[in-house]
Amino acid sequence: MTLLSHKYLLWLTVAYLCSLTGLANAEHQFSLGAWATYQYFPGDKVNTDGEFTDEALVFYADGKAEAGDTWSYSVEARLGPGGFTDPDNNSTGNEFTFHKAWLGWQLNENHILKLGKSQLPFGWKTTNFWPGDMLLAGYGDQMDVGLKLSGQHKSLQYDLAYYHSDDWSSTSTDTVDDNRHWGSSTTFRKVKTWVGNTVWNINEDNQVGVSVQSGQLEDLTGTPSSPSSGSHRAYVIYYEGNYNDAYYKASYIRGKRQLPDAYFASASLPEEIKNTRLAATIGYNLNDWAFYFDATYADPRTQGSSASSVTAYSPGVRYDYGPGWIYLEYLIQNGYVDRNGQVGEGDFDAIYLSVDVYL
Repeated sequence: MTLLSHKYLLWLTVAYLCSLTGLANAEHQFSLGAWATYQYFPGDKVNTDGEFTDEALVFYADGKAEAGDTWSYSVEARLGPGGFTDPDNNSTGNEFTFHKAWLGWQLNENHILKLGKSQLPFGWKTTNFWPGDMLLAGYGDQMDVGLKLSGQHKSLQYDLAYYHSDDWSSTSTDTVDDNRHWGSSTTFRKVKTWVGNTVWNINEDNQVGVSVQSGQLEDLTGTPSSPSSGSHRAYVIYYEGNYNDAYYKASYIRGKRQLPDAYFASASLPEEIKNTRLAATIGYNLNDWAFYFDATYADPRTQGSSASSVTAYSPGVRYDYGPGWIYLEYLIQNGYVDRNGQVGEGDFDAIYLSVDVYL
């Protein structure tokens, strides 16, 4: 039986057992979606007409616990080159992936415990659809496998989580939407990560938060004397707010990685990688339209780094046409963050026209 078949069997079994223990009374929602994009690279002298690409089929299943019930769940499975997975470094070896797959236990009215693949409670993610997390790279839409407790007390929201690994299997480094920033299946991966998050709701329209994460980096080179000799840690201070139809977000991130001994020595890399990130978003909703602008900045603090600070911007517009959305977005950047977490320089511009539909 293939790994893919095992996963289907796992979730069918979970769904059946939950139906016997309270989920049968939950509110269930099932939907099917698809998306694709047309991309055009200004200045590309080879592909001068752009291309239609990155199609994906997406399945959603959600069960929300009603009053007095215990169990809930949320699954998003993707299939296709537009699923934002990394076949060379995921658990399936193909273009099928779970963006999320968790089972929730409602402890009481204000607390829920989630087991499975869920989003790290660390800051916020960008608003755009196709350009992605840009220079948040590694600290945006992180989806890892573990246990997360979420709660609320008066104006405070809080999360405490432990993520055993960043994906299923023993070598996958697939974090899906925010991919290719935590090693690879032949270098290292993120493991045993603790995450804490606290949000203060100043009022109905404004909130400030602090998140921290700390964990290990496991060596996957095949020759380590200490498999988990690396480590990572980061914190973010962030703000989110809205005023009528306008919304805005800002964050400040400091991150550090101690690469595994065998890996950094064999690859001639610095042992310690440090950088600072800044991010901001402003947007405005107007009936079926939404206008937004994401901006990110990365400043390398790694000793010996020759890179300067870099930026990435993405203005965009989204239209709700009924069964889905149409997006027009422009990405302009003069740098990137690689799989090791290092900041590098390099110009890249792209125009994306994307559409999705949901049934």
